[in-house]
Amino acid sequence: MLEQWMQIVGFGTGAVCVLLATRRNIWNYPVGIANNIVFLVVFLPAGLYAAAALQVLYLVLGVHGWLRWTRGVEHDSGYIARTPHRAVPGLIAAGLALTAVLVWVLTSFTDSQVALADAATTAGSMVAQYMLNRKWLETWFVWIAVDIAFVALSIATGLWVIAALYALFVGLCVHGWRAWRRVEQSQGVAPAPAVSPVPA
Repeated sequence: MLEQWMQIVGFGTGAVCVLLATRRNIWNYPVGIANNIVFLVVFLPAGLYAAAALQVLYLVLGVHGWLRWTRGVEHDSGYIARTPHRAVPGLIAAGLALTAVLVWVLTSFTDSQVALADAATTAGSMVAQYMLNRKWLETWFVWIAVDIAFVALSIATGLWVIAALYALFVGLCVHGWRAWRRVEQSQGVAPAPAVSPVPA
């Protein structure tokens, strides 16, 4: 019973986190970190050590984003940037490398039947989170693609409730893109610093 409530709290905080991000509210990070901790508590007793380890990575990215939105150029609530062209190859390379590593982990140490799909969606989530940390507008396109993939993956594995929840996330991400797009149209999108996609 407690585990079920923890899952409900986890998905609830996840939805609130996305909603706050659509509004460019820095509180999306502490809520997101709380979400990571909740799922960490759920996964560890269940023996899902790989999933638990991923929550730690998400938590690290959450701290990175919180710091950037507090101290970096992203601190300005009206700041939104386009993804620098020179950052795109690095983002793709990071996503592919992380996917390869996760596929190896899942096929070597688990009995996952959907290792590639699981790894690719997880890697995509991390890339999208980094882009969100930088307030790059295109983060929402990546999130939408990842969440649609999660819907399909959840249906394929019979997790209908989770599929419905990720469908909700797709809607929230579309709302996020529209909200950030309105800011772009009202005051223009700032040119992002030409940097490589390495956390700073």
